[in-house]
Amino acid sequence: MIYSANDNRYQTMEYRRCGNSGLKLPAMSLGLWHNFGGESSFENARKIVLGSFDLGITHFDLANNYGPPAGSAEETFGRILNRDLKPYRDEIIVATKAGYGMWEGPYGDGGSKKYLVSSLDQSLKRMNLEYVDIFYHHRPDTETPLEETMEALALLIQQGKALYIGLSNYSKEQIKEASAILKTLGVRCLIHQHNYSMLNQQNAALKPVLKEEGIGSIAFCPLAQGLLTNKYIHGIPKDSRAAGNSIFLGPEAITEEVLKKIVKLNEIAENRNQNLAQMALAWALQTGELTSVILGASKLAQIQDNIGALNRLILSEEELQTIDTILLS
Repeated sequence: MIYSANDNRYQTMEYRRCGNSGLKLPAMSLGLWHNFGGESSFENARKIVLGSFDLGITHFDLANNYGPPAGSAEETFGRILNRDLKPYRDEIIVATKAGYGMWEGPYGDGGSKKYLVSSLDQSLKRMNLEYVDIFYHHRPDTETPLEETMEALALLIQQGKALYIGLSNYSKEQIKEASAILKTLGVRCLIHQHNYSMLNQQNAALKPVLKEEGIGSIAFCPLAQGLLTNKYIHGIPKDSRAAGNSIFLGPEAITEEVLKKIVKLNEIAENRNQNLAQMALAWALQTGELTSVILGASKLAQIQDNIGALNRLILSEEELQTIDTILLS
């Protein structure tokens, strides 16, 4: 069946300028970290990607090691892009990353020029693309001079293999230093990606330096791997990620203390005529001063539900204070 995008897709989404750039990103982006690899259903992945685009989600976040197996999420997305979304390529922001271990030997990990250039070449082949819109260094590499990593990123811009540079999981000091190096190379950092949610606010300290440097920000895990949903209020469902002993979210993470907070947060959400996930996304966008949040999903209905947060994005000062009290209790 030939795919044709929803004519009203741009009426359902809010778009935010990314730092001091000319680029706007949707307030909600789709992440392909889980459920898009070779071990997952291709048809389900296709349904999520196309359904997200129909809702105005134009930004798709990948990495070289997403799967499993590593690389297969890019292959899946490449198939969908070339089969269904090729006519819409200029309406889509494709982001990928490199930084974690990807292949054997001394050149398949870290921040060296050898690794970053080779990795992006491989990513482009997997997705059958001439360029990506955003290429991130996925994590700082203390064994590689920061100058070398930034020179590699600038080179990829000069080669036309990426339009923008992003950084992920950097500290505020590293962001500032990296940004200064990039400017001497004639390029700028567009965006920084970090973990941020009601249950993980440690990266709130990044806000001043990102603002000072004119860098946009995007959060992964804004729902804390699903904890900030209604899913775990009455225990751990058998089909949940926690029940499967995921390395990212195990039963030990769902303590009685956490559950009490989730129940109280859910009451606030209900008073706002939202569910907990919707309120958590609105909270992250507002308090994190974010350009976008990355949504993960195992089915399209979850994305459709999350998008409902756009109907009420602003929390009052009273609501914010009540939420802080719950989280600090």
